[in-house]
Amino acid sequence: MDSHILEKTVADRVADALVRHQVKYLFAQSLPSAVVLAAEARGICQISYRQENMGGAMADGYARMSGKVGVVAAQNGPAATLLVPPLAEAMKASVPIVALVQEVERDQADRNAFQELDHVSLFQSCTKWVRRIQVENRIDDYVDAAFTAASSGRPGPVALLLPADLLRSKANASGSVRVACLGHYPLDRLRPTDSLIEQAADWLVSAQRPVVLAGGGVHGAGASQELARLQDMASLPVATTNMGKGSVDEHHSLSLGVLGSLTGPASLGKHTVSFLANADLVVLVGTRTNQNGTDNWSQIPPAARLIHIDIDPSEIGRNFEALRLAGDARETLCALNAALVKRDLSQQTARRAQLEAEIALCWQLFETARKSSYASARSPIRPERVMGELQPWLNTGLTVVADASYSSMWVTGQLRAVSSGTRFITPRGLAGLGWGLPLAIGAKLARPDKPVVALVGDGGFAHSWAELETLVRMKIPVTVIVLNNGILGFQRDAENVKFGRYTTACHFAPVDHSVIAAACGCQSVRIADPEALAQQIRNGIEADSPYLIEVMTDPEAHPPLSLFAKMDQAA
Repeated sequence: MDSHILEKTVADRVADALVRHQVKYLFAQSLPSAVVLAAEARGICQISYRQENMGGAMADGYARMSGKVGVVAAQNGPAATLLVPPLAEAMKASVPIVALVQEVERDQADRNAFQELDHVSLFQSCTKWVRRIQVENRIDDYVDAAFTAASSGRPGPVALLLPADLLRSKANASGSVRVACLGHYPLDRLRPTDSLIEQAADWLVSAQRPVVLAGGGVHGAGASQELARLQDMASLPVATTNMGKGSVDEHHSLSLGVLGSLTGPASLGKHTVSFLANADLVVLVGTRTNQNGTDNWSQIPPAARLIHIDIDPSEIGRNFEALRLAGDARETLCALNAALVKRDLSQQTARRAQLEAEIALCWQLFETARKSSYASARSPIRPERVMGELQPWLNTGLTVVADASYSSMWVTGQLRAVSSGTRFITPRGLAGLGWGLPLAIGAKLARPDKPVVALVGDGGFAHSWAELETLVRMKIPVTVIVLNNGILGFQRDAENVKFGRYTTACHFAPVDHSVIAAACGCQSVRIADPEALAQQIRNGIEADSPYLIEVMTDPEAHPPLSLFAKMDQAA
């Protein structure tokens, strides 16, 4: 064999590092070609996206469900700019992604080379860390630094810039051989000091009306079981944000469901928000206390004591002063539970029956209020009826992935988590339309043995329907449910509330999405009769291939958001 065949290039070294970090999938569109060819030669599967802004969202969905760092690749220039939206979502949602971005050749820099762009400046606002590799002998150092930055502390996206000529260069031998696998997260599990844990335990024991508000950081840290233990042991009512949904079993007698903006008429939150409003102690776990998670920062009672558990110290105290428990949510909750075991919790136990009765009444009132929509036999179909048909499938391990806007709200407000750790994937970092389908693709690849449903509106689906071809070509069996109401629902309704009218962009021309799916070779059906829902959902979930269900839904239906409370009460 020729000696040059045995020589490794920089691209080979990058691919070797990806293998070491247990990367199974590379979300790419053939570029950087040298890296993709080397990765495929080593058994890494390229998931080639059709739209250049979809690969990052696929890597996001994969990372959320797998507990591994997602890896996406793109060429310089236009493709790099289209990585900004999904990386910004991952930045806000604390999802670890490594973006491998091709750069122009080193001797062409700053000469107006084809598709040359200042990628460092481009990515600084939407990543934790961005670097350009310039020398051949530090490849392992930089790849490992990228994975470390993505998976340590608060997880998030990073960008590694790879000049095209560097990738083709012969790789110089490094001084030492790196063997660590850095492809899983959280990379490090740190927790607060014992004295802070003890203080938090004392506050919990002395509180009369404590409540927990759990965010997406619970899922990111794999802390659901420790949170469930805290809920049971200390008899604590637990509410969640949209991203925290599923962190506790919503059939548990002390579960308050999702709050945030889901507090309008016919919502569960209308009844359970009072537990938060009347709390004298609120334990915040893995939440940014952002606008949507607190309904415009209105739901945290100003007189209450706060304990805030978060991996990012800068998030603690950002909006509400709190006892600072900076650290990994799982390790911190584990330590807090250990401290509480040693304390007298008899007062908490004595209050439990009354709390359970009050919470059960909230759920009962919610079920009564939504009954006519949840079981509606009317056409156009109510989205709540679709949720009612999906609910039993959660017992099979179904993961529901939603697009932004109303799709997310139908899922978080109408489905009920069946166990602690149930996953619902929603793009609530920046909430960009179109990310439901690519997130679902990543989620399915992460857990191929579990069914995945993508719930999308017709407005959002138009941003990503080219990925139907990806589903078919890559044989990824995701069920796509398109709620077709012919409008940009939230935009129309929000404009009506704020201005009394809405713009001409809110209505669409009729589109038959089932025909688009069929043109891509995807099985599809269009439903106008709600009685057909159950069988078609079964067909889709049990199919071993992609399946699209287009549901003709009521354009007047909207989730019970606080923004629409006055409008709904007047109706």
